[in-house]
Amino acid sequence: MLVVGAKAPKLVSNELVGRMRNGSVLVDISVDQGGCFEATRPTTHSDPVFEVNGSIFYCVANMPGAVPATSTRALSNATLPYILELTRHGWRDAVVADDALAEGVNVVNGSVTYGPVADALGLPFTPLRSLL
Repeated sequence: MLVVGAKAPKLVSNELVGRMRNGSVLVDISVDQGGCFEATRPTTHSDPVFEVNGSIFYCVANMPGAVPATSTRALSNATLPYILELTRHGWRDAVVADDALAEGVNVVNGSVTYGPVADALGLPFTPLRSLL
C-alpha cells in the first residue's frame, strides 16, 4: 500500500496475522513508507525476515537495491517521457498540460503543494494551481 508522500496506512493487524496458517509469508513492499503491517520493521538483505505470530515477515527496505541495473533501467524508462515534456515545455507549462506531472510537484517557491507531504511535515498546504 503506497500513499505517495505519506506514511503507509496499517492494513494488517497482528491479530489478523495470528489467524493465518503457521508459516505464512508476508512481504511488505511499503516498508520504506513505514509499512502496512502492524508489526513491520525494516530489515536488510543480510537479515531479511522475522516471525510474528507464526508467520514470516519479509520487510527489506529499498528492495529495488537488490537489482540495481534492472531497477535503474525500469525507472529510466518510466521517467523519460516526463523528462522530455519538461525539457520541451519548461516545468510550468508541462505541469499545466499534464496532471500526472502536476502530481509530482511537491514544493514551489517554498510552498508545499502536495497535501500528504504538508501533513507529514506539519506545514501549510498551498494548491499548486494557485502558484502557476
